[in-house]
Order: sequence, then C-alpha cells, then structure tokens
Amino acid sequence: MAAPRAVRIPRAGPRATSPAAASSTPEAPPTPARAPTGEIRRNQAANERARRLLLLYLGTLVVLYVAFLVADRAAPGGTSSAANTGMLFFSVIAVVLAAGGIWIALGPVPRYFTLLPDALVVVEAWGRRRRFPPLDEVRAYSVRRFPRSFLNSRAVETVEVTDVDGHRRTYQVEEGVLPIVNPETRPGARLLQ
Repeated sequence: MAAPRAVRIPRAGPRATSPAAASSTPEAPPTPARAPTGEIRRNQAANERARRLLLLYLGTLVVLYVAFLVADRAAPGGTSSAANTGMLFFSVIAVVLAAGGIWIALGPVPRYFTLLPDALVVVEAWGRRRRFPPLDEVRAYSVRRFPRSFLNSRAVETVEVTDVDGHRRTYQVEEGVLPIVNPETRPGARLLQ
C-alpha cells in the first residue's frame, strides 16, 4: 500500500474587476476604532457625603427662610407687598445662597475615575472630564480625612491631585479609590485635623 499523498485543492483567488465595476460596488463602512477600556472606580461614599451635606444645608436654609417670612408677615405692615417689606431682596439672597451651596457641596466631588493605560480620567460633578497622566505618574496628597459617619458610609478624604506638569486640583474622594501619598511627605504640607 502506498503512502497517502498530499492533495492540493485550488481556491478561488481575488477576482479581477474593471474600474467601472469597482466604483459601482458599495464599500463596507470602516470599522470604528475600539474605545479604550479601563477600570472605572466609582466615588460613591464621597458623593453620598456631598448630597447629604447639601440636603442639610438646603433644609436649614429653607427653615430660616420660612422663619423670616413668618416674622415678616407677623410684623406691623407685613401684609404689604414683598417689595415694600424687603422680602423680595431677602428671597434673592436666599436663592444665591442655595445656588452657591449647591456649587460648593457638589463641585469638588467627582462622579467616578476611569483608569486607562495612558491616562487617568476624572469625571467631575457637572460632567466635565479632566485628563491626567497615568495613575503611576499622578500624585494625590491627603489634605483632610473624614471618618465614616452618618454622612458617609465609608471614609472620605479631601485630596490634592498633582500631575507631572504641576497642575493641581482638589477633590473629595472615597478612601481607597486613589493611591494617597502620606500628607507629611508633601512639600510644604500642613496636616489639617
């Protein structure tokens, strides 16, 4: 019996097309480049703390506003228009204080961090994305630590993030989300307690 012999099976090669036929054939759409995927670290405890502090602040502001409104209406001449009693001016101040409180409470608290191979992307409270160098090139110094309390389920730290170019931003971050450098090692650091 003879040894089996390799058999060659011819395959159809690329077809020769005329330039007219090539231009009439629709091309397949180019495949989109894959978006870089990275680890997403949620900043849940810091957001929880910011929302609860904001609710306490706004609740206190509403109680004070209602108390002043009742006192204004109970005073002699309190039944006149709000413009005559000064309540219109006071209402504008209350709205400005509420807007400022919202900005101050939620502004420094990022929603989440995305760790990419070539960058650290911080998605801030208002949706703005800030790009920092990779995590190993970013330095995060702890400025203040807030232990677990009724405001937050886990510890939260106020950190100062510095990139290689020296740009600094201050964020409130859940403990363990970013690698924190000991505050005593920061140049010119003052430990706040």
